[in-house]
Amino acid sequence: MAAAALAVAFARLPFLPPRAPAASRTFRIEASQYAYSPGELHVNPGDRVTIELVSTDTVHGLYVDGYGVSLEADPGQTASMTFVANHPGSYRFRCNVTCGALHPFMIGKLTVGTNTLLFRGAGLSLLGALGVLLALRWTAGAGMPL
Repeated sequence: MAAAALAVAFARLPFLPPRAPAASRTFRIEASQYAYSPGELHVNPGDRVTIELVSTDTVHGLYVDGYGVSLEADPGQTASMTFVANHPGSYRFRCNVTCGALHPFMIGKLTVGTNTLLFRGAGLSLLGALGVLLALRWTAGAGMPL
């Protein structure tokens, strides 16, 4: 049972599509009090990502956690930055210029690669349920009270 759990947790998932070759991706993000549009970005590992930030109302910034890149856009202006998304995972991007009372809630999400955590969690849950059923059957078959 332990070997099966390790296989589910660490083995390559066969039904996931193969990694696409690195590409150049450009996203236009509009910033307004207190949201980004779009609020979620999805890229493949190795992609060259360009973010064009457009501020619609006041000065806004965008800082990508885990990458240490940031930019700032004045009202009605566009600012851009480019980086290589070489760290798989999910990262928060947030406004790094105080823009009002709800500034701390102005966040978005950058996902680099496929999120396999859901699939692995489901597999481990099913494996755990199977282990409980086998344990119940074993204790019932041995004449032990439940």
